Amino acid sequence: MPAEQSPALLPEAASWLRRRSWTAADRPVPRLLAAKEAAGAAGTVSVVLPALDEESTVGGIVEVVRRELMERIPLVDELVVVDSGSVDRTAEVAAAAGARVVHRDAILPRLPAVPGKGEVLWRSLLVTSGAIVCFIDADLREFDPAFVSGIVGPLLTDPGIQLVKAMYDRPLEADGAVVPAGGGRVTELVARPLLNLHWPQLAGFVQPLGGEYAARRTLLERLHFPTGYGVELGLLVDALELVGLDALAQVDVGVRHHRHQDSQALGRMAATIYRTALERLDRTHRLKATDDLARPVLTQFSRDPVSREFTAHDHPVTALERPPVIELPEYRDRQM
Repeated sequence: MPAEQSPALLPEAASWLRRRSWTAADRPVPRLLAAKEAAGAAGTVSVVLPALDEESTVGGIVEVVRRELMERIPLVDELVVVDSGSVDRTAEVAAAAGARVVHRDAILPRLPAVPGKGEVLWRSLLVTSGAIVCFIDADLREFDPAFVSGIVGPLLTDPGIQLVKAMYDRPLEADGAVVPAGGGRVTELVARPLLNLHWPQLAGFVQPLGGEYAARRTLLERLHFPTGYGVELGLLVDALELVGLDALAQVDVGVRHHRHQDSQALGRMAATIYRTALERLDRTHRLKATDDLARPVLTQFSRDPVSREFTAHDHPVTALERPPVIELPEYRDRQM
């Protein structure tokens, strides 16, 4: 991914894009296994799938990870599905496929759980042990083990790398039609403009909101976790502040096939991501985010099928964040 293809990038970001963007094939399996063995305890890998009503896809992902990356080659040491309140057979299917299933509410029970993906990822750190933690969304179809091995690879082979995001093509697939570059609408309309404007060092990330990424536990345990959809942007921005751009990387793993959400769900996601960005701008005194400048409510409309009138629905845009997990006595006790 040559820097000259992106003349608008900062020189620092252009250099990063050239040096810290790879493909999964750049690190063959024998190299990964040798690096893992040499790393010892520092090379242990936990794979975490946050799941909410994903019975149709979670089993397939678990089966591929277990068969290809635990049984055929010993790359992954731990495979955990954290169920965040599914009402379908997600937990049963995941367990049958070979994952250890933990319910969100059973983790840190003294602190009542709140809805949201970030909440699940944060709590997963208390029930996993790998020095490298790899997060994978549970709604992927046609799952390729490179989604794990590809993004874990740089962490095993380069001690200077702290966090790796997957990058991929993201087609929009709906009603039998496929728009090759139609997916990732919130990324293109919200996240990418925010990053380019306020954190231009991160402008080289192809999929900044992607749910497939791996990081060292020693980094994750020091980060705040937005509890909702803002978690990916929040972690990326905070990792930049904490460890610097050169400790971040991305790996091309091919094509991501997954379920697409409707426009109203995307609107809620966008609002949460925007507020997550505002909180970070305010925290670093780069932009005020007081209540009079940021009203934390999103109003959307739907047409009533009987009256045919539009009805307003208000949705809170949450800013609740969990503290670095290393501050929890329950987590510190596990490390002793």
